[in-house]
Amino acid sequence: MILSCSNISKAFGTEEILKHVSFHVEDHEKAAIVGINGAGKSTLLKIIVGELAADEGSVTIAKGKTLGYLAQHQDLHSQTTIYDSLLEVKRPILEMEQQIRTLELQMKHAEGEKLETMLNTYSRLNHEFELLNGYAWQSEITGVLKGLGFVEEEFSKPVSELSGGQKTRVSLGKLLLSKPDIILLDEPTNHLDMESIAWLETYLMNYAGTVIIVAHDRYFLDRVVTKIVELDSGIATSFQGNYTAYSEKKAIIRAGVLKAYLNQQQEIRHQEEVITKLKSFNREKSIKRAESREKMLSKMDLLEKPTEINDAMHITLEPCVTSGNDVLSVRELAKSFDGMTLFTNLNFEVKRGERIAIIGNNGTGKTTILKMINGLLTPDNGEIRLGSKVHIGYYDQEHQVLHMDKTLFDELQDTYPDMNNTQIRNVLAAFLFTGDDVFKRIRDLSGGERGRVSLAKLMLSEANFLILDEPTNHLDIASKEILENALVHYTGTVLYVSHDRYFINKTATRILDLTMGTLINYIGNYDYYLEKKETQEKAYLASAAQAASRSAKSSGAGNTGTSSHPTAAAGANPTALSGNGTGTSAASSASAVTAAVQAAASASSGKLDWKQQKEEQTRLRKKQNELKRVEEEIHTLETRDQEIDALLCDETVFSDVPRLMELNKEKEELNAKLEGLYEKWEELAE
Repeated sequence: MILSCSNISKAFGTEEILKHVSFHVEDHEKAAIVGINGAGKSTLLKIIVGELAADEGSVTIAKGKTLGYLAQHQDLHSQTTIYDSLLEVKRPILEMEQQIRTLELQMKHAEGEKLETMLNTYSRLNHEFELLNGYAWQSEITGVLKGLGFVEEEFSKPVSELSGGQKTRVSLGKLLLSKPDIILLDEPTNHLDMESIAWLETYLMNYAGTVIIVAHDRYFLDRVVTKIVELDSGIATSFQGNYTAYSEKKAIIRAGVLKAYLNQQQEIRHQEEVITKLKSFNREKSIKRAESREKMLSKMDLLEKPTEINDAMHITLEPCVTSGNDVLSVRELAKSFDGMTLFTNLNFEVKRGERIAIIGNNGTGKTTILKMINGLLTPDNGEIRLGSKVHIGYYDQEHQVLHMDKTLFDELQDTYPDMNNTQIRNVLAAFLFTGDDVFKRIRDLSGGERGRVSLAKLMLSEANFLILDEPTNHLDIASKEILENALVHYTGTVLYVSHDRYFINKTATRILDLTMGTLINYIGNYDYYLEKKETQEKAYLASAAQAASRSAKSSGAGNTGTSSHPTAAAGANPTALSGNGTGTSAASSASAVTAAVQAAASASSGKLDWKQQKEEQTRLRKKQNELKRVEEEIHTLETRDQEIDALLCDETVFSDVPRLMELNKEKEELNAKLEGLYEKWEELAE
C-alpha cells in the first residue's frame, strides 16, 4: 500500500462534502475518483496533497515516496519558454552531466590515489546518470511536448503568452517529466485533443508509479484505470476494474438496493394492513398480536430510498415534424483565417436519422463547419443546402445563443412566449433550476449551468436536425449518460463535434474525421474508427497521389475542369463507406446462426417461465379465494356472536336456564371456531 485515506471528513459551512471517506491505493495501481459535480472529488485531492486540511481523518503516504499534483486550473506567469520550463525539471540531470564532463577533464591530469577517487566518483555518477535516463533527456522533453500537442515552432514561445489550456498542458508536461511515485491528476484530459489524450493514456498505462485521476472522460478511464473510488453523498465506495466494470457493478448493486427498499415498503404496508385487521377483530388475543407486530415494525431498520441515476436531469428530444430524407448537402466548402487555410473542397451529405460525429485535432476547423451550416460564418467558397422541412436546433459550446443579461426564466419565456409560468418552471426544474435559481442572470452561471440552459432550449425547440458543438463539456458523467440516452432515442438527425470518445462510441452511427484538410468517412462508432483509421488514411493518401498525378497530366493537356482535390467524405471513399467484404459476410452468417440458437433457447426458456408464472398465479388465486372465504366466515360468526350477546341481555332468555345454557355453549363453540379462523386468516394474510 502506497497511499491510504482514513475517515476523511470535510464540511464547508453547514454542507458536509466528505463523510468518513476511507480507501487505499496500492503501489503501481491506477485509480480514478468519480462522482457527480460537487461530490467533493477535487476537494479530496487537495486534502491528499495537503492544500486543504481535513476536518477529521488522516492521509498516510508510504515512507520516502514522492507525490506530484496537477490541479484543474493553472496560472503560470513565467517569462521562460515552453521548452525551458520543462528543461527546468531536468536540472539535476544537467548538473550531473556537467559534473561528469568536469571529472573527465580533471582525470586527464590526475594520478595515483586522487585518480582512483575520481574514477570511483565518475563510475558512480555515470551509473546514476544512466538510471535517470540521462542520455535521453532531450528526446524525452521533445516527446512529452509533442505528445501533449505542441509543435516545434511553439517550443520557444514564452509561457506567459499561452492560453489557460496551454498552461495546463505545460504543467502536465513538467509533472510527467518529474516522475513522482504518486501522480494525482484533476481533469487531465481538459484542453487536450484526441491524439494528445491517446498519447497520455499510453503514457499513464506504462507509468511505473501510482496514478490517481479525477476525470469525466469515461473512455480514458476505461483504458487507464483498474480501480474506481466512487464519491456519492459524501460516502466513498471502492470498485475493482475500469469504468465500464464499475458501471455494471453499480447498476447491479443499485437494482439490488432498490429491490430491497421496495420489498421492505411492501412488507410495511402489509403489516400495517394486518395490524388494522387484527385490531378490528376486537379480541384480546388479536389486539396483543397487533401490538406485537407494531413493536416489530418500530424496531425495523428502515432502508433509505435510493436516488435514481437519471433523476438529476430530464431530457426528452422529439422533433415536431419529420424532415425529408436529404437533410444536408455540403459541396466544395472552403475556409481560411488570416491567410491560414483550414480546408478546401469539403464534400459531405447527411441523411435523415443519422447521428454523425465530426472529429479531428484542435484547430482543424470542426466548429467552423458547424458555424457555417448555422449561418454564423460565411464560407470562402462552396455551397451548403438544407433539405425539405429541416428545422435546426443549435447547441453552441460558447453558449452565444444565450443572452447574458437575461434571467433563466426570461431566456425561456422570450424564446417560447406560448409557455406559461408553470410550464417554464417545470422545464427549468427538470434541468435542476428550482426556487429563486430561475431568476439568476445567465452571466452569473457556471459553464455547466449554462450548458443545462442551452440543453433546455434545445429540448423545447422540437427541431428535427440537431447541431451540437461539444455538448458534453462541463457535464458530469451522470448527465452525459442522460444526454446519450436522449440522443440514441431521438428520431431526428444529429451532427455534432465532440472530443468525448465514450459519448461518440455510444451515440455515433457515422464519423467524419477532419484531417489533412479533408474529411475521411467511417460508417460506425469510435471503436470502428480506431479499427479502420490506418487503412482509411493510407487509402486516402494513395487516392490523393493518383489525383495529383492525373491533375498534372490533364494540366499539361490544358484541362480547365473542376478541382481534382480528392475527398474521403461520404460517397467518395467506397472502402470507408461500405466497410464490408467476404469477412463481414462470413461474420454475418456466423452471427445469424448464433442469433438463431439464442432465439431458440430464449423461446424454450420463455415457455418454461410462462408455465411457472401460470402455476404461481393459480397458487396465489387459491390463497386469495381461501382468505376471502375465511373473512366471510369470520364475519358470519362474529355477527352471530353479537346476536347471542344481545339475546343474553334479554330478560326472557336469561330467566330461561335451559335456553341460557344452550346459548352459552353456542357462544363458546363460536369463540373456539373464531380463534381458529383468526389464526388461519393471519397465516393466509402472510
